[in-house]
Amino acid sequence: MRLRSDGWNELRQCAFLAELYLTGSASEAARRVGMSRASAYRLRGREDAADFAHAWDAVLTPPGSGRLARPKRDWRKVTTRALIERLEAGLVQPVLYQGRMTAIRRKPDKTSLFRLLRRADAGWATLDRREAGR
Repeated sequence: MRLRSDGWNELRQCAFLAELYLTGSASEAARRVGMSRASAYRLRGREDAADFAHAWDAVLTPPGSGRLARPKRDWRKVTTRALIERLEAGLVQPVLYQGRMTAIRRKPDKTSLFRLLRRADAGWATLDRREAGR
């Protein structure tokens, strides 16, 4: 998504999800982060914001009701470049303290790392088979 100073940047999305967790109201959460309820729902409906929609659903899932099934991504169609970008960016997680979002924590995306390693390993195995056939 393109970056806008007045739009739904990463910080605003995390703050919205944290406020949604605390209030349970999309209208109130959007108001607290300085955005409109309509723009939050527009973002949720966008195809390139599927992770945001899933996080929204996960925030509103009552504890103890099980995990929410994330839509399956076909990892064969994700390019190596996209995996590297995802690995470099990492995962974001809001930090809540005393009912407020105080920071954003970045966590390494281990899944992307393992997928890259698997692809590299498969590439070396293919190269070894070609060399052995010569």
